[in-house]
Amino acid sequence: MDINQKIGERIRELRKEKNISQEALANIAEVDRTYMTGVETGKRNVTVKVLERIVYALDIDFTIFFDDNKFSRK
Repeated sequence: MDINQKIGERIRELRKEKNISQEALANIAEVDRTYMTGVETGKRNVTVKVLERIVYALDIDFTIFFDDNKFSRK
């Protein structure tokens, strides 16, 4: 799994935990819903600035976002 897929999977996981639709998250983060779909599926490269908006739209901290086993070096 590459980094784009890991980031997308983590966004989807956190979004579902918070019961936020993909469209609502995209609106809050000020990105297009189709872009958000691409990010969640790992097909789009997300910039740090956009990732920051998504993470803040999820109302979490970057440390919490990356505090997940999928980002550890194995």
